[in-house]
Amino acid sequence: MGIILGKIAEKVNGELIGDGQIVIEDVAKIEEAQKGTITFLANPKYLKYLETSGASAVIIGKDVEHTGEKPVIKADDPYFAFLQVVLMFHTEKIQIEPGVHKTAVVGRNVKLGKNTAIGANVFIGDNCTIGDNTIVMPGVVIEEDVVIGRDCLLRPLVSLRNGVRIGDRVVLHNGVVVGSDGFGFAFHQGIYHKIPQIGTVVIEDDVEIGANSTIDRATMGETRIKKGTKIDNLVQVAHNCIIGEHTVIAAQAGLSGSTKIGNYVRIGGQAGFAGHLSLGNNSAVMAQSGVSKSFPDNVTIFGYPAALSREEFRRQGALRKLPDLLKQFTELKKEVEELKKNQKKSD
Repeated sequence: MGIILGKIAEKVNGELIGDGQIVIEDVAKIEEAQKGTITFLANPKYLKYLETSGASAVIIGKDVEHTGEKPVIKADDPYFAFLQVVLMFHTEKIQIEPGVHKTAVVGRNVKLGKNTAIGANVFIGDNCTIGDNTIVMPGVVIEEDVVIGRDCLLRPLVSLRNGVRIGDRVVLHNGVVVGSDGFGFAFHQGIYHKIPQIGTVVIEDDVEIGANSTIDRATMGETRIKKGTKIDNLVQVAHNCIIGEHTVIAAQAGLSGSTKIGNYVRIGGQAGFAGHLSLGNNSAVMAQSGVSKSFPDNVTIFGYPAALSREEFRRQGALRKLPDLLKQFTELKKEVEELKKNQKKSD
């Protein structure tokens, strides 16, 4: 069922320019959009598609000049506005009815909230609590003494080890493991002896963790992921790490034990942290950086080992010039040798 463009503009609190009675049937990428779809323009490199796109309408920033005939909606943040439009057309419907599937195994003294859905082949250990409207999809394992908040979504094959705490509105994608043992061993007389990992993990409200990521329990105390943080696929968070509020971590990043990350930090893919260090609020770590020491608030770092971006850019610039400098050095060396020979002849 279509939605007229005027209603969409109202929904995103945008300024409509053009025919508000156009019917929109779906959303699309700007370079692939067809008639009946709406798209968005947030990156200037796609500006060339504004008029050539087949979309019936485009969401653009308020600072974008538009003199063409295509209807547009001007928004403060076109990317976020488009997200709202996507949700108008595509709200995921999970096919699990409230209740407990007949193949699920539920332990003793388990408390299930209202409208909780427990899928096929789920295991829930003793003394667990699961909040209202939470969905536990097939194959999930929840060990004993786990607490899960309300309105959560646990996708297939998630594993929650004993005693972990999950807040409200948390999304755990396929294969996430929360509360696995931290990597702790004591080397004594030629043998590595396992250190019991007796701590826990706390995942606060509105956290989302991508597929096959692992959050290790603390050796003692807790590993904590604070509210609003979003973690991509294949991320490793080791024992006793603390990740601040509203931080984003891209795929294949790894945090060694006792790393402390501030609020509103952005960590690029495959970045690595050496452990027992801290990174301040509002900082950014570029992809594939190796962080081996602590950094304060409001910095951008990259490289291996990671350094402040302005320093590393200078180093990288110098390295690019190195082949030419070596060539010049060789030529100058030859000239010096010739001068020495001529000097000896004149003597």
